[in-house]
Amino acid sequence: MKSNFIQRTITGVLFVAVLVGCILYSPLTFGILFALISALSVHEFGHIVNQSGVVSINKNITSLGGAYLFLALMSYSTYATDARVFLPYLVLLLYLMITELYLKKENPIGNWAYSMLSQLYVALPFALLNLLAFRNDPATSSVVYNPVLPLSIFVFIWLSDTGAYCVGSLIGKHRLFERISPKKSWEGSIGGGVFSIASSFVFAFLFPFGHAVEAGGAAMSVASTLQWAGLAVVVVIFGTWGDLTESLMKRQLGIKDSGNILPGHGGMLDRFDSALMAIPAAVIYLYAVTLF
Repeated sequence: MKSNFIQRTITGVLFVAVLVGCILYSPLTFGILFALISALSVHEFGHIVNQSGVVSINKNITSLGGAYLFLALMSYSTYATDARVFLPYLVLLLYLMITELYLKKENPIGNWAYSMLSQLYVALPFALLNLLAFRNDPATSSVVYNPVLPLSIFVFIWLSDTGAYCVGSLIGKHRLFERISPKKSWEGSIGGGVFSIASSFVFAFLFPFGHAVEAGGAAMSVASTLQWAGLAVVVVIFGTWGDLTESLMKRQLGIKDSGNILPGHGGMLDRFDSALMAIPAAVIYLYAVTLF
């Protein structure tokens, strides 16, 4: 028990340090890290669905697609290239469809479905991080890298998970979704949400939307705080659904962890399950409140 706790702690600290460091250091390290994470996560997804014996998808091609989609959207978001950068990705999707005509596998429809799901469920959310990290600055007519927004998504998720565990362990009585995840409680989820929303006030103070420090910034500061708090709420709600979605998938497949690449923490999908729904929801929210 003690050795497992130490292992989990060391892995967790290294995981957070690498993630935060690569996001903050430069666009290059951000791109390399999440292209790799996308490829590993899609490959892991392919591995666990293939283990079920129901389908047999091409893990290498789908993981290549995940990495390419991230890099393609990064190039497009930074105006390094135009929309033609997505053409090879479309070719890859066509390849996955057409090859099933010739492979004579038992369940081609299932293979098609899970191959496309690997891109929609896993690869696309990571690629959408580029829409948070890069934006066009009209004042300078250039693309600006803003590591704070993608980093905030993970901070909100981590604090929500930590708060949910602490509060749920102390006072959790009412099950949140017992059919899928018996240990989660409403009290824990609400407590985790409070932790995340509290941290959003720190983000609002340090990184105000709309340059609230300018003249007339008092009203804008209030708006900025509400926008950050709203983002935290969105991340907590959809992050919880993301966690439950992966729990449902693992329950359906009859596995405990999605992998063992992270000692003491399971697989990539176990670590990023909440983000897979929180990231798309955050993008929708941020565009809806016209922050971009």
